[in-house]
Amino acid sequence: TNAMDQILVRCTMPIRDLALSPDGLWCAVASDELEVKVVNTRDMSQVMYCRDQLRPVKHVSFDYSGSLLAVSCTDGIVYVYSLSSELPQLVSRVDGLIPTLEGDSEASAKAVWHPDGRAFGAPTISKDFQIISRSDWSPQRAFKGHTSDITAAAWSPNGALLATSSKDKALILWDTRTQKILKRYDGVQNTILAIQWHPTDNVLSYTNNNGELFIREDFVPDEHTGLLGVELQPAPMNNQPLSEVSGNARRPKTNGDKPGGRDTRDGTPDGYLDDLLGPDAMSEDGAGFIEDDDGAGYAEEPNRNGKRTATALTGPRPKRPNGYSGFQPRVHESFQPGSTPWKGNRRYLCLNLIGFVWTVNQDTHHTVTVEFYDRHEHRDFHFTDPYKYDKACLNDKGTLLSCDATADHPAILQYRPHETWTSRTDWRTPLPKGETVTSMSLSDSCIVTTTSAGYVRVYSLFGLPLKVYRQKSTPAVTCASWRDYVMTVGNGPVGGDGVTRLLYSIENVKRDEVCQNEDILALPEGVELRSVFFSDKGDPCIYDTEGVLLVLKHWRTPGQAQWAPLLDTKMLARLADGKKEETYWPVAVANNKFHCIILKGGEESPYFPRPLLSNFEFSIPVSDASPDDEDEQETSHHKVLEEQHARYALQHSLAVDLVENTNATSAQKAEVPAIQREVDKVLLQLLANECREGEDHGMKALEIATLMRDRSGQMLAAAGKVAARFQRDILGEKITQLAERRMVGLVDDDEV
Repeated sequence: TNAMDQILVRCTMPIRDLALSPDGLWCAVASDELEVKVVNTRDMSQVMYCRDQLRPVKHVSFDYSGSLLAVSCTDGIVYVYSLSSELPQLVSRVDGLIPTLEGDSEASAKAVWHPDGRAFGAPTISKDFQIISRSDWSPQRAFKGHTSDITAAAWSPNGALLATSSKDKALILWDTRTQKILKRYDGVQNTILAIQWHPTDNVLSYTNNNGELFIREDFVPDEHTGLLGVELQPAPMNNQPLSEVSGNARRPKTNGDKPGGRDTRDGTPDGYLDDLLGPDAMSEDGAGFIEDDDGAGYAEEPNRNGKRTATALTGPRPKRPNGYSGFQPRVHESFQPGSTPWKGNRRYLCLNLIGFVWTVNQDTHHTVTVEFYDRHEHRDFHFTDPYKYDKACLNDKGTLLSCDATADHPAILQYRPHETWTSRTDWRTPLPKGETVTSMSLSDSCIVTTTSAGYVRVYSLFGLPLKVYRQKSTPAVTCASWRDYVMTVGNGPVGGDGVTRLLYSIENVKRDEVCQNEDILALPEGVELRSVFFSDKGDPCIYDTEGVLLVLKHWRTPGQAQWAPLLDTKMLARLADGKKEETYWPVAVANNKFHCIILKGGEESPYFPRPLLSNFEFSIPVSDASPDDEDEQETSHHKVLEEQHARYALQHSLAVDLVENTNATSAQKAEVPAIQREVDKVLLQLLANECREGEDHGMKALEIATLMRDRSGQMLAAAGKVAARFQRDILGEKITQLAERRMVGLVDDDEV
């Protein structure tokens, strides 16, 4: 209809480039904003953001699998992102390849992926077209011949040919295998800005800076059209022999070429057929007669000396070159809880209930600011950072920072106490050479770091090494600590989806006791860990990418730990109408609430100005939050009571664990019977609801009565009164019998 259907995405600044994924489900949008938006074409509310670049982006391009996105930035760096997970992961920064350009420049810096998927090519500062290997992001072969800045490039569908253009109105056709120019085209009137090959025909289309579209038929000359009909060709890489366009290596002549002699078939159709089929077929000098022309695998390819090895055949060889290596499991990258990625030239290094630490990149150095919520207790401070600290922790006692190793210094830990009675204000602890900090945590008594060498290093607050050991689950992902307890998380065995499962360990470093050893972190398939921290009462908590907050109970007893949900943010009442689209950045669990920062508009991390903290009451997901029964109000109240019972029971279990396994304070000991009374009160209300429903709910009502934890008999007496009020005589008799048996000790806790 040539009519606009809908607006996919809006940008506040000019859009410079678009790229559709091979399956057409995602559209990458590059603009003068500092972020690249990857929008789902079927659901515009699904947006991924690539934010590691510091300057506007000029070009974006998907690889042929759609799993990688190459972002060509105006700062002269190609950022390669993996889109396999919900959050784009930066795979590599390729620096020194493309030129530094303005967003509106006609020169190109676009990474053009080769069809075999093993490499991409991009224009360089020296006006070459350089190939970059996907395996290690190293330079390979280059196409040299342009005398002006390259403006566009495109591979033929089979990768055998390359077409490029430049600002001097040049249009060149290249042979991929030899990197030689096959033809220069004259008659180009304006600078070409985009090139596209026809998927099947010998047709090339291009647009210019005059707004014109040209469709050029019979683009490849007749003597080279055979290159369009061959199978997929490999990308031109170093350290591999040049293959014929058919994929078969030509055996050298036994006695070499005679002086002045040449193959009489060269330049003829038969000669091209020999080139296509190789010397073993239809060639008089071909000694070998077995040709694997159907790819069945019964004839292996000759080596560079024209010989076939004597090893046994290992199976069929694929006709198409496989541009990807063997199976590689996907590991979880390490992260620092509470820190945000760079956005522009600033980022948060730490966000918690004490305050926040943020840094600004000043190119030659950073500036770090530490601010507190309670300015009566602590004073804000600011300092110039020549080490470029990239991680931080903050608590009531001090601030911990760390930086990576450089050529000038090793990785460093710096601890700055908030109060000191000496003239020295901070302590720096260097790590061994070649070792960097992957994550760290700060408690009231120790500092914990996980390192790139697989070590867990425990220090006193002022840098005295207390303990060093090799973590079993590596690479390490993150860590957290509370008092003398340390929790580490690392990559474990590979699951059926090809992603490693996370394992966690908890130990008391002061007593040298292991509470939980390499237990599996409870994350469903496809869900990743967002943050890990201890609550204000010292219980380990995790927050995942699905917005679920979980707490670990019975964790002080080896082998008994269980992850229990405290809150599912997707089920919050504020999201019930479906009008709000927001996520939550975890900050802390304190005062029986989840403290977080609300992120709106598709944001994935907080930014400046300083965001406000929000908190939500715990709400264990026990049932659907939106009842569909006829009496919705009564049903909803009943479900609220069920959730309260589950929540109070969990809190009671955590409180009992704390009192039984630690030197609990009098307030902590008094909290246990208080929570127990709350559990019984909720059970009493649930019993009343069942009595109200009728006599046929009597068995469930009696079951609820048996769950009451009070041993004084007061709650069961109250339950009997509730039964009498609703004239449930049989139920009342059974509750009375239960109370009498408890009083004389005939019913123990195991039977209840």
